[in-house]
Order: sequence, then structure tokens, then C-alpha cells
Amino acid sequence: MSYLSMILATAQGGQQQQQNPMMSLLFLVAIIVIFYLFMIRPQVKRQKELKNYRESLKKGDRVITTGGIYGKITDVKDNTVTLEIADNTRVRVDKSAVLKDASDLGQQK
Repeated sequence: MSYLSMILATAQGGQQQQQNPMMSLLFLVAIIVIFYLFMIRPQVKRQKELKNYRESLKKGDRVITTGGIYGKITDVKDNTVTLEIADNTRVRVDKSAVLKDASDLGQQK
């Protein structure tokens, strides 16, 4: 019996209850499963969808960057895309900075 458990047993007035170790293990496993289902799995799914979206970018797509810049893709390279943000104004950004498709937001140019 460890020092801490002896103190707790004394503090409880000598009424020490034996806790089933199997119940503690099941409770811990249940918490891990719930954490996985509600936190980790949806985040991994979102990251996978965003990765697939970034890999499928093509010329003519309207996008929004992480900085809030709306633009139309004029060129796609391995890790970068060139956006036309105004007439004769082009910006080259990293693909990881592209967040989502702006065409579904009703952006007209």
C-alpha cells in the first residue's frame, strides 16, 4: 500500500472501498473512443478533403486564400498557383494558402 493510499484510507475513516480495476480500464477506453469519434476523426476527414481539393485545383477555378483574397486561378504549378485578383494583377500563392472554392459564394468578376 503506497503512502498516498494510506493517507486516503485514514482520511476516509478506515472505510476503504476496493475499486474494480476492470471498470477503471473500461472508463478510460470509453473516454478515448469518444474523444476519437468526436474530435480526431472529423478533423482528419476535413484535412483529407482539403488536401484532395488543393490537388484538384485547375485553371479558371475561383478560390479564397487564407488571407481573405478572392481570385481566379490562371496557372497551376506543383506547389503554387497564380491568382488573378484584378485586371492585369496576378499574385502567386502557395497551394496550402488556398482554402475553398469561391464560386459557390456568388462571386462574380
